[in-house]
Amino acid sequence: MDLIEQLSAHSTLGSVPRAELDWLVAHGMPRHLEVGDVLSARTRPVEGMFIIFSGRIALFVDRGGNQQKAIEWRGGDVSGLLPYSRMVNPPGDAIAQEPTSLLAIPRDCLKAMIRECYEVTAILVHAMVDRARTFTSGDLRNERLLSLGKLAAGLAHELNNPVAAIERGASRLHERLEEAERATLVLGAARLSEVQIQALDAVRASCVATRIQGVRSPLEEAEREEAIADWLADHRLDVGLAQPLADTAVTLSALDEVATAVGGPELDAALRWAAAGFSVRALTSEVQQAAMRVSGLVVAIKGFTHMDQAAVAEPIDLTRGLSDTVAVLRSKAKGKSATVAIDVAPDLPKVNGFIGELNQVWSNLIDNALDAIPSGGHVNVVCERDGTRVVVRIVDNGAGIAPAIRERIFDPFFTTKPVGQGTGLGLDIVRRLVRHNEGDIEVESQPGRTEFRVWLPLAAN
Repeated sequence: MDLIEQLSAHSTLGSVPRAELDWLVAHGMPRHLEVGDVLSARTRPVEGMFIIFSGRIALFVDRGGNQQKAIEWRGGDVSGLLPYSRMVNPPGDAIAQEPTSLLAIPRDCLKAMIRECYEVTAILVHAMVDRARTFTSGDLRNERLLSLGKLAAGLAHELNNPVAAIERGASRLHERLEEAERATLVLGAARLSEVQIQALDAVRASCVATRIQGVRSPLEEAEREEAIADWLADHRLDVGLAQPLADTAVTLSALDEVATAVGGPELDAALRWAAAGFSVRALTSEVQQAAMRVSGLVVAIKGFTHMDQAAVAEPIDLTRGLSDTVAVLRSKAKGKSATVAIDVAPDLPKVNGFIGELNQVWSNLIDNALDAIPSGGHVNVVCERDGTRVVVRIVDNGAGIAPAIRERIFDPFFTTKPVGQGTGLGLDIVRRLVRHNEGDIEVESQPGRTEFRVWLPLAAN
């Protein structure tokens, strides 16, 4: 079958006038690919337009270090550079998956083709729109999956500490309760007098008294434990009690008072009972705080993902969304010893938009800022009214964005991160989502200060 017959049978271009098919044959070059042959590579410009007669070609795009198939072309499709496309390098590598035959129209001939082949051009412009729509939906899906992976990793890291604290606290609570029960049995069998019971109550109150955290230095703590150990040794008691007693607020004078009222085995049991009581209260408080931390994270994740988002734009309080996003990224900030501050203007009006999409915007921008800053750096999030809109400013003290690439950072697949660490989709997704929320975004950068600004419309009163 000659080229004219193959073009006439082509499902995309077969209906165009014969004169236009003749033009394609006159300017095209037949090619054949074997399995694994690279038709176009991301590292070099696309050679031209490819009219596929048979076989199968797939485009593989780097997604965070993994090569994933983004789109596929078969016999009857047209790939490569299409009319009016501004593409230079493709977003990935186009590789033959089956033996493939095609007709290649060189890049230099495309302008002439637009002039000479009206029907071909009209058909391919529609094909390019469909291809852009396919890429857009795929990019959004993949970016959301990547964000979900980051979210899951951050959440797992954040939950690990409080869950471990709960597990550790519960285990230690079991030990301290058993110790308190043993001491209580000894004291119950001692038939203490009223005066002795009052002395026990006094030392217990001294142990559980509220202690100001962070007052004692490590040296002071060691000196306190040593002093209590000396006191215990002087009274021929187990010096192993020094550490648990040192953790309490008990004073040496309180110990002297109980030693005056109670002696022998009862004194040892009394001190163990008092120390165990303090430990039980302290551990209970730790478990409670850890459980509250888990509950707070769950609330933050729910607010961040906002799975019950409305199908239409609605009034949104940006304060909550920004706070939830920072909570989700807290572990990453801690990993870089970074500070993330939120400054929301008083009486900030609500904006109109989709809360889940806007939280995705804040997540991408703050996550990028944390990547850009040095260890110990800072990210400031400022939110205030600007006329008829609200502006959110995300400022970091990183190295800045070089002027040569500043205009390209919103382009799809453009990234300054090493291979495997960035897809080049984050800021492209951000811009699309901001526009979908009727907003605008811009960036201003210099060494030591980069600021992304997002404007959003006010919600109707």
